[in-house]
Amino acid sequence: MITASQLRAARALAGVDQRQLAERSGLSVPTIQRMEASNGLVRGNVDSLNRIIIALNAAGVELIDEGIASPTGGRGVRLKPASTA
Repeated sequence: MITASQLRAARALAGVDQRQLAERSGLSVPTIQRMEASNGLVRGNVDSLNRIIIALNAAGVELIDEGIASPTGGRGVRLKPASTA
């Protein structure tokens, strides 16, 4: 799952605005706005959430779930390590 604050932070880290994320994910701008305005966990159908995660991943952003390899154990976002290829 992704929180609204994670989504906003991930989008900022990727350097894209809501319109660009909508285009990259194949969703509408109002859908992105609604997701970012959520309290706590983003509400949406699984397909829409997967599209967002795939678009952010393609932009080099990695979502960190609660308790997963994070110094403080909390949720967050980070840039993916640069590939060595």
